Amino acid sequence: MFNPFEEKPMLLGDAIMDWETVYPKPYSKEDVDPYTKTRIILMNGIEAEAAMFSHQFHRNCNNNELRRDLAMSRRIEQLQQKHINWLKPIGETPLETTIGYEHVAVDLTAWLAQNEPDPYVKQTLDFALLEDFDHLYRYSNLLDLDKNIPAQNLVKSYVEITPGRPTIAEHRHPNDTVRGYIDFKKADIRTMLNILIITAGEQQTMNFYNNIGNTYYNDLGRQLYLEIAMIEEEHVSQYGSLIDPNATWLENLLLHEYTECYLYYSFYQDELDPHVKSIWEMHLHQEIAHLHRAATLLAQYENKQWEQVIPGGTFPKLLKFQDTRDYVRKILAEQIELTADKEDLKNVNDLPENHTFFWYQDKVNHDINVVASHMVIDQRQKMKGEDYRSEVKPHPVEPLRNRISDNVTIARTKQKQFANV
Repeated sequence: MFNPFEEKPMLLGDAIMDWETVYPKPYSKEDVDPYTKTRIILMNGIEAEAAMFSHQFHRNCNNNELRRDLAMSRRIEQLQQKHINWLKPIGETPLETTIGYEHVAVDLTAWLAQNEPDPYVKQTLDFALLEDFDHLYRYSNLLDLDKNIPAQNLVKSYVEITPGRPTIAEHRHPNDTVRGYIDFKKADIRTMLNILIITAGEQQTMNFYNNIGNTYYNDLGRQLYLEIAMIEEEHVSQYGSLIDPNATWLENLLLHEYTECYLYYSFYQDELDPHVKSIWEMHLHQEIAHLHRAATLLAQYENKQWEQVIPGGTFPKLLKFQDTRDYVRKILAEQIELTADKEDLKNVNDLPENHTFFWYQDKVNHDINVVASHMVIDQRQKMKGEDYRSEVKPHPVEPLRNRISDNVTIARTKQKQFANV
């Protein structure tokens, strides 16, 4: 298996791209494989996180020599982010891109959960999986409602479009978005990678909705983006809580660079588009140089070897976008009624009447008729007789099979209405 620490790094200066190189040929939105698109979206988020982390490190560092090192790597990360993000074609609308973002969230989270050795982290991934799955359903109904475009045309048969844990049930008190952190000195490398990857991915989605949501051309769409952007804030808080706060800035820098190497190598193995594959290869070599420099800085300023942070250095099982439909159905059937209770998860029916969940729900959802995620489904049902779905078989949760009435009580109110089927 590949070990990036054993590779000879290129010179950092050779990673600087000219304008012709950094501006790529965009993919065709009609012909692009959905997994090529999900890789592009995820790597854009990973590079955005790398730059944002570097800026925060820079602002909390009093050594200008170290800050110059950070500035050099950060400039290359910013070029990489543009190189990837500008693969998006001119004719792809923000809502079409949004469908891709939620497709990433579903298949990425499901794959990470299935390959996560830490039970607590797996539980966290499974919990949010059902919420991003529902977001895909809500945005798909908006796309059909406003543009008469079936989202299935965009995701093909790779993922189902059907309700998850209803978005209206996802609004929780801030106290209940804080999870316990993982000790990175004891954690499996897969756990550290999974946490950093999912945090970056969800952060990108939050920022995307924050920035483009208010540009949607009608009020309902603007309201839906606003609502789901707030759920993404919850997810970023939740996943970010898992990161070990005791890791030093330089240890975190090494982990960030290792994560990027891991993903570029993973995606290079599977990419079908020759042009995009060449970008993954180019960026992999650039990131290997960043990784080696981060290891040098760790030794120089903290007198630590990279093996103390990433024992062995060899990549674990490579990340692969693949069909996760059966797994999502399984988690739906088992965990639809879960909600958060501070660092834990509980069935909503087991919460006390005075729980923060119900207090917050009453604050934000006291009138369900103005909740955008509900209104989108309600309007589609009124216009076309039923909601928009793309299912391979009946929904695994019986109360969510009704296509003419949106369920706004499951996972939100204390009324047991579901047994595993």
